[in-house]
Amino acid sequence: MTTVLVTGPIGSGKSTACRYFASKGYPVYDCDSRCKRLYDEVPGLKARIEQELGIPFSELRSIFEDEALRVSLEAIVYPLLVDDLKRWKASKAASELLFVESAIALDKPCFYGLWDSVLLISARKSLRLERNKDTARRDSIQSFDPSKVDVIVRNDGSREALYKQLDDYLQTKK
Repeated sequence: MTTVLVTGPIGSGKSTACRYFASKGYPVYDCDSRCKRLYDEVPGLKARIEQELGIPFSELRSIFEDEALRVSLEAIVYPLLVDDLKRWKASKAASELLFVESAIALDKPCFYGLWDSVLLISARKSLRLERNKDTARRDSIQSFDPSKVDVIVRNDGSREALYKQLDDYLQTKK
């Protein structure tokens, strides 16, 4: 089993790429979606977050402006997410190729060792700003060390052009 981390800045097309991989029958673990589900599935998690961060859960988006709050939230949630990802991977042991979508895992040591290669989806900033209104706000908290990346796919063109690049990438995995 090979696990590929699909990463990239906000608005680059990670989710589009992962939906494409899923449409081809590959298992995809979306860290953002799973994290949101954990908030509801883990008993007492929301209350613990409110208590330790000192903010109502409904104001959780404020972590993007406050590094201390973000670090505190990560310390609570990431160990749960790592365990969940490990369970998911174990449940997919029969699959030859798995994809994990995350904008932040590349820079978070707690996730190291959970993938075999890294696929970075990139796009020019002006296009990312058009695609996602939160790009300007979140760009400052995301970084992508090229030395940790195995393959870069530029997503500056059409969806079909992206799919062609992804198909070419999949051919290298066979």
